[in-house]
Amino acid sequence: MTRLFSHAAVVLLLTAACLLGVAPAALATTWMASPGEPLQPLIEQAGDGDRLMLPEGRYPGPLTIDRPLTLSGEPGAVIDGGGHGHAVVLEAPGIVLEGLTIENWGADLTAMDAGIFVAESATGSVIRDSRLEGPGFGIWLDAVSEVEVLDNVIRGDADLRSQDRGNGVHLFNVRDVTVAGNDIRHTRDGIYIDTSRDSLLRGNHMQDLRYGVHYMYAHDNRLEGNTTRNTRTGYALMQSKRLTVIGNRSDDDRNYGILMNNITHSTLRGNRVSGIQQRRGADGEALISGGEGKALFVYNAQYNRFESNRFAASDIGIHLTAGSEDNAVIGNAFVDNRQQVMYVATRPQEWSEAGRGNYWSDYLGWDLDGDGIGDTPFEPNDAMDLLLWRYPAARLLMDSPAVLALRWVQRQFPVFRPEGVKDSHPLMNEPDLNEPDWGGADA
Repeated sequence: MTRLFSHAAVVLLLTAACLLGVAPAALATTWMASPGEPLQPLIEQAGDGDRLMLPEGRYPGPLTIDRPLTLSGEPGAVIDGGGHGHAVVLEAPGIVLEGLTIENWGADLTAMDAGIFVAESATGSVIRDSRLEGPGFGIWLDAVSEVEVLDNVIRGDADLRSQDRGNGVHLFNVRDVTVAGNDIRHTRDGIYIDTSRDSLLRGNHMQDLRYGVHYMYAHDNRLEGNTTRNTRTGYALMQSKRLTVIGNRSDDDRNYGILMNNITHSTLRGNRVSGIQQRRGADGEALISGGEGKALFVYNAQYNRFESNRFAASDIGIHLTAGSEDNAVIGNAFVDNRQQVMYVATRPQEWSEAGRGNYWSDYLGWDLDGDGIGDTPFEPNDAMDLLLWRYPAARLLMDSPAVLALRWVQRQFPVFRPEGVKDSHPLMNEPDLNEPDWGGADA
């Protein structure tokens, strides 16, 4: 391995800098690595603020960076983790990793084996424009703050079972972290965020995973402009408070587009979820009874606001259960879902506010005064729906003359309709949701 400046020259430069009042950081040394040679000795020779350049080639790992350095890779520079443990460990503040390919680290999930492990002491570090391919966790951030993970490509081992893979980016007990612009596939979860707060996930693309984004006990976080595709669940929001979920997409995920479990005082705005459908047989029938795909599933979640979202082309548009009440549902579009709403309880739910409700593609009412608001309320469910949800075996009678007659009676005589979801001011036209709004009062 070679370096651009000798040790004596560096000493002379630093001495001159001190005499002239020039900041030593302005004279940081650039070190050049040689392919095939270990990087750890070079790191141990470098000083704070130095840059290590890796030309094209392979470099044996693992390595630990315990001082604020910039480690930059030219195209084709690969760090080989050695097949066990972490490939790269960051243990100092202000480290920058960029332009690297990192491969072949450990697969022990109990030991938290990761391509890049960021320790608590690595405050303010940046990982960007790199590619990670391996079986364990991609990037693990451990109780650290103010770290940025930007524009990386992360790939898990598609030959392993989903539960045996690590997460793409794993955030544990972090604060003020930004994860943005990453492309994550074939890991267990794309981004897992646990016991963390005041962090931002923005503009990430996640595909072929269990969960795209998975929140657990994570309060006061923002999720903006992300995309999931072909996951089991696009966004799993669990046991958290005060989440801001804006402008995200879920396309063709299988079980849930957005799943909310015990979420309170959160805002979902401008999200677009489509194509959440259970696989079906050649006869068009669902393969698993009761396994319908849900664009939005809300379980034991209260005091949330759902505004200007689009839920489309799914088995069920929105399913609320287990006390999911006292939520505001305003200005959303429910388009061409097999079942627009599934709400089993009987407590009245008014889904309009200040004379404005939601758009329903199957609304058959009219607008005589031309104000864009339907003149008759929209009530998506009737007593037969409740009966069929509580007693699934009764679906065999769904198209029988008796059931059709009961539905007709309920339409003609609303007194027979049970309490449930009601939109008193349905929108006649689908709202324009093309431009996601990431600002607003809660920005």
